[in-house]
Amino acid sequence: MQIFNTMSGKIEDFVPIEENKVRMYVCGPTVYNLIHIGNARPMIFFDTVRRYFMYSGYEVNYVSNFTDVDDKIIKAANEEHVDASVISQRYIEECKKDMKAMNILPATKHPLATEEIDGMIAMIEELIAGGHAYVAKDGTVYFRTRSFEGYGKLSHKNLDDLRSGERALKVSGEEQKEDPLDFVLWKPKKEGEPFWKSPWCDGRPGWHIECSVMSKRYLGEEIDIHGGGEDLVFPHHENEIAQSESCSHHLFARYWMHNAFLNIDNRKMSKSLGNFFTVRDILQKYDPQVLRLFMLSAHYRSPLNFSDKLMESAK
Repeated sequence: MQIFNTMSGKIEDFVPIEENKVRMYVCGPTVYNLIHIGNARPMIFFDTVRRYFMYSGYEVNYVSNFTDVDDKIIKAANEEHVDASVISQRYIEECKKDMKAMNILPATKHPLATEEIDGMIAMIEELIAGGHAYVAKDGTVYFRTRSFEGYGKLSHKNLDDLRSGERALKVSGEEQKEDPLDFVLWKPKKEGEPFWKSPWCDGRPGWHIECSVMSKRYLGEEIDIHGGGEDLVFPHHENEIAQSESCSHHLFARYWMHNAFLNIDNRKMSKSLGNFFTVRDILQKYDPQVLRLFMLSAHYRSPLNFSDKLMESAK
């Protein structure tokens, strides 16, 4: 079996860590609304990859998280005047219904970010102790990007080139960073936001630390395949590598797989353009198997254009 590895930019022979076993982590959705058809592409693609491994005789440990604490979730909760957990739990259940409708196998484990806070605090403490992170005056903890020599190896970006655009990268309120490229591991609480106790301040984790901790807990320090949409290559997956390898001091993932975007009538999907469709919208009109076949009708690393005409041809 061969896999195109985003890290090397080449097709490579698949050699698992353990014979006949696959450890696979795929970044899941942020649960603040019903999933849209853009979310469905990685779900269907990586479900197909998983099924092929199973068909080939591999035992697959497939982990895909739900991000259940995020600015979008908090915004939705404030709009409804409910706790953020009400929003996240509602849309986790709705997401699972949509996944079942699309015949996507449940993950071996669907971890929730809010249930892994202790592990995140422990990893951040380890990064601070190793000189890879520092605490700002307000209690924010930042990852010291330049402390990790391999930063940029997945996205093939050069740190100095990235730093040349530091004014654009340095947003308001982050003047306390040592370097504009440093990213948040832990942030202080704000009024009306969920928070947890930590050694630095009451607050919540940054997005990137969540996946590093959850993949380590359920798959181990080294995994076979890490997947997600191509929009996650940088900075999310790049930052995951920096965090995980700074702690483990060895390779985080052997193979990286990323699917390309889904467009609507050759335009990017967005609510402002009026071309935003949820999976529910589509399944009211088409059979789930038609949607699956459509999603697999183009190479996974090529952009896929959604239109009624193309969906009709997939029937």
